[in-house]
Amino acid sequence: MPELPDRDAPSVDEPRETDAERRRRRARFLRELAEARELRARVQPRRAKTARLRHAMRMRTFRW
Repeated sequence: MPELPDRDAPSVDEPRETDAERRRRRARFLRELAEARELRARVQPRRAKTARLRHAMRMRTFRW
């Protein structure tokens, strides 16, 4: 069976991703994630309120 190239490993001819590109990609992902959470909170207000209250309770009981 022929050996398949590893998808995650960069090819020899492809330049490695720079730190700036990685940070830009991560920032875009985090923006999209926040947008998705806001949309979910609007679509399911009761569940969002419960999650907010649960998070607040967790933060109140957390010891620094």
